[in-house]
Amino acid sequence: MPRTARASVGDYCYHIINRGNGRAEVFYEDGDHQAFSGLLRQACERMPMRLLAYCLMPNHFHLALWPHHDGDLSRWMHWLLTAHVRRYHRWHDSSGHLWQGRFKAFPIEQDEHLLTVLRYIERNPVRAGFVAQAEAWRWSSAYSWIGPTEESLVQVGLVPRPTPWLSWVNEDAVDSSLEQIRQCVNRGIPFGFFGCVV
Repeated sequence: MPRTARASVGDYCYHIINRGNGRAEVFYEDGDHQAFSGLLRQACERMPMRLLAYCLMPNHFHLALWPHHDGDLSRWMHWLLTAHVRRYHRWHDSSGHLWQGRFKAFPIEQDEHLLTVLRYIERNPVRAGFVAQAEAWRWSSAYSWIGPTEESLVQVGLVPRPTPWLSWVNEDAVDSSLEQIRQCVNRGIPFGFFGCVV
């Protein structure tokens, strides 16, 4: 039976997640992180995509994307993950499934829900206990807030963030907002209250 086409309506923001197959590590060393970050940049150059936030963790990644047109999200992610798997297997002399399956994509309502998801993504390494401050994790858009903007993968200014942004990211999250995001991830539903289903 053919797979169901993934909804990728243009001009909505999406929270993207994928995990290593069997929750195995995918990003072992700096070179793995650098290669994936480079592919993120290449993907944005190949097909215009608004990258709002990202975080690479040892066994999974989070992206916040804002595609321009219908179908852009699926095409962009297909290129990114295909290029990454090929590079990974060449570099590590491996084969087989790298990711647990197709990426998951959850629409986000473009109000305070979007800011909550951007914060959730950038705060991931703090919640995992890898760093005390989000901006200390090199493989996240939070790091770019303290570095040169010309090197940033994210498009600064597309989504106005409260100031000081990093102070808010580094505060303990409200349990209810964390739980709501996790429910959306587990149930595969939008984060926010849409007038339509995308």
